[in-house]
Amino acid sequence: MEVSIALKITALTKSYGSTQALRGVDLDVRRGEIFGFLGPNGAGKTTTIRCVLDLIHRNGGTVSVLGMDPQENPVAVRARCGYLPGELRLDDAFTVEGQLRYLNRLRHNHADWNYARELARRIDLDLKTPIKNLSKGNKQKVGVVQAFMHRPELLILDEPTAGLDPLVQREVLRIIGEARKAGATVFFSSHNISEVQEVADRVGIIRNGVVVEVAEPSTLINRSLRTARVRFRRPVDSQALLATPGVKLLAQEDGASLLLQVEGEMDGLIKTLAGFPVLDFETERPTLEEVFLTYYGSNQ
Repeated sequence: MEVSIALKITALTKSYGSTQALRGVDLDVRRGEIFGFLGPNGAGKTTTIRCVLDLIHRNGGTVSVLGMDPQENPVAVRARCGYLPGELRLDDAFTVEGQLRYLNRLRHNHADWNYARELARRIDLDLKTPIKNLSKGNKQKVGVVQAFMHRPELLILDEPTAGLDPLVQREVLRIIGEARKAGATVFFSSHNISEVQEVADRVGIIRNGVVVEVAEPSTLINRSLRTARVRFRRPVDSQALLATPGVKLLAQEDGASLLLQVEGEMDGLIKTLAGFPVLDFETERPTLEEVFLTYYGSNQ
């Protein structure tokens, strides 16, 4: 069965003067999935998003959004997308409701206003408050509501939970999940790697302007480093264990207790341990954040 693609980026390049921000980004986002976009600061996440919506012109490569080139059909693309920028600018002259209604008029009144009110209630946003009186976190809530309120086919969210308290963050993640269940595609960048691990179907990692990895979070986690704590009935000679490929000693509390690091599959260590008097064996999977730091956190 052929997979339908909502967003396709091929060989995308973008330079700011002599600085090359994107060096050939390749990425496919499938219809109906939640796709997390990760990378260290300055890696090119926001530049990629802005090129996708033609908010800035790309220098090279191609972009297809819902089957359209955003340079050729920018209005049509944006009409079918919900966009939350990383730096949201609001008009201090409006109340929250006034700002949302203004943005709705720009979209030819396509918003579901009952849904907008429901979203505001769920994230504790007062529609009557003047924009000028809002904290940074509450301004972010306005951005969330405006991105979702017209129930777009494709949501493009740049750091959607930035500046929000933990309870509101979790509610926003629930809203993202509900949008996907209703048929939307979600493409979002985040510095909060734990939330990407929680909701994303796949993850793309960008580094130095190039996408270096695309995979399911579980795939990244399963092939990375794990720790294993082994307790034996009596002190043992650990040299046979340490000779197992991929196994490294992290700590030896006493002769009968070892903390090991295991790279890759656990099968080799398990088979080696079969010849030892094992009393207890515990393993710990890394988080996606630990995987990210292990593989991409240095030499940025």
